[in-house]
Amino acid sequence: MLELTDENFEKEIQGADKPILVDFWAQWCMPCLMLGPILEKVAGEYKDKLTLAKVNLDTAPQISQKYRIEQIPTVILFKEGKPISGFIGARPEPIIKEWLEDILKKNDKN
Repeated sequence: MLELTDENFEKEIQGADKPILVDFWAQWCMPCLMLGPILEKVAGEYKDKLTLAKVNLDTAPQISQKYRIEQIPTVILFKEGKPISGFIGARPEPIIKEWLEDILKKNDKN
């Protein structure tokens, strides 16, 4: 898992060779703490197709402003440096997998 900060965000996102699933979270956010392990498990199953990264909003305020993160948890999938899809709020594992399958299939065609 990749920890993203205001300093390394652009370099890591722009230079990625595969999509990056970014989890915007905070230590004080209970739904974030519930979602984190689910995303880690799912990302492990999709490790050949994507990389999981986390952005702690308390330590990376510029990123949250740039992407207008107003609620957490927010999850955004970036491909070739651009956000292509995302969701807000904790979701169960099967829903996240279904979303990922759908978005990865659509973007493989592009």
